[in-house]
Order: sequence, then structure tokens, then C-alpha cells
Amino acid sequence: MKFLNDLQSLDRNNIGGWPKSIKIFFTALVFVVVVFLGWYLYVSDQQSTLEQAAKKEDQLKQEFSQKQAKSVNLEALQQQLDEMQDMLRQLLRQLPSKTEMPELLVDISQTALSAGLETELFQPGPEAPKDFYAEKPIQLRMVGTYHQFGTFISGVASLPRVVILTLHDVSLTPKDKDTKTGRASSGLLVLQGTVKTYRYLEDDESAEAKAANAKSVTGKAPPGKASAKTGGQK
Repeated sequence: MKFLNDLQSLDRNNIGGWPKSIKIFFTALVFVVVVFLGWYLYVSDQQSTLEQAAKKEDQLKQEFSQKQAKSVNLEALQQQLDEMQDMLRQLLRQLPSKTEMPELLVDISQTALSAGLETELFQPGPEAPKDFYAEKPIQLRMVGTYHQFGTFISGVASLPRVVILTLHDVSLTPKDKDTKTGRASSGLLVLQGTVKTYRYLEDDESAEAKAANAKSVTGKAPPGKASAKTGGQK
């Protein structure tokens, strides 16, 4: 009660004359307020920063674990990559070579004739070299039955060399369409469009093709090469 009476009878103009217990109380109160403001304005922000740093630490630990696992298996992965590259080179060697391409085109045309197809158009286009292979577009128009086309595809697949044919803008339509049924009245179909076949590039051709592609992307010839031929011919 004495403390409350002293608190009520304080003279604000004579702080030095306050009782000692009142001075201690206000000093402690000011200290608590200062500590609270310091914690609220500084320590709380530091806690938020600490939480973010802890999350970042967990993320970095996970990244480190992943990279460490990759580094441990790096030698095995490199060996697998080398084996895959060897397999790719072996598969590419099974594609026709530059000297075999003209004969291959003749074989494809002859296979169509042997299957009974009527070849109205078979026009090879200019070769387009890529990094390690070259594609040869062929515009064609063939007429025959469904089974004849099947025989043609089977014959191409049985050629000595690996032949890859991809279809581009190719359509297969009835030659003589019946207006009532919408089917070919004669049973003949017309296959027309563009197909592409592929051959592998020799090492020197592949280097020239890569240089040409790099030049087309950057608009400049690579260092040490004034120009690069795009046809794969010297």
C-alpha cells in the first residue's frame, strides 16, 4: 500500500525527490521497454533471416548430395556415354554411304516396279547435310493397290543396306473415287508427296557440315575456316 501511495503522490517536477523504490521501479520499467523494442525491431528480423538461412542450408545440402552422387558415378556415366557413342557410330555405319546413295535410289525405284506400282514421279532433290548425317528428299507419285504398297515397303526393308524412309506431306487417296461409297472403284490408290532417305557422313563431311551449320547460326565462319561447303563435296 505504501508503494501505491508513494506512486500516487509523485511530484513530476521533482524526479530527484522520488522515493528510492519508485526510482528502481521506473528504471526497471524503462529497461524492460528498451529490451522489448530492441527484440521487436532487431532480433525478430534476425530470426526471420536465420530461418531463411536454415532453409537455404537445407537446399544447399540437398544439392551437394545430388552433385556428390553424380561425381561418384561420373566415371561409370562417362563409360556408358562412350559406349552409347560407339553404338551410334556403328548404327550410322549401317546407313548408305555417299557412293552407295545413287545405287540405293535405283534400288528403291526398282523395288517399286517389282511390286507392281506405277511410278509417275520419282524425283530426288538436293541433299541436306546435318551434323553427322545427310537427308535426301524424294518427290514421288505412285499408283497401285494396297497390297502392292505393302509389298513395296517390305521390299525396301529387305534391301542390303539399312534404308530409312520418312514421310513428309504424303497422302494416300483413291485414284478413281466412287461418288456413292467414297472408295476407289478400281481398287487403285495414289501415293504422292515427299519422302526422305538418309546416309551417314564421312568424318571430313561431318566436320564441314558442322562448320556450315555453325556459320548459318552465327552468320560468321568459325575461326580458322574461311568457308564451308554445304554439299559435303570437295
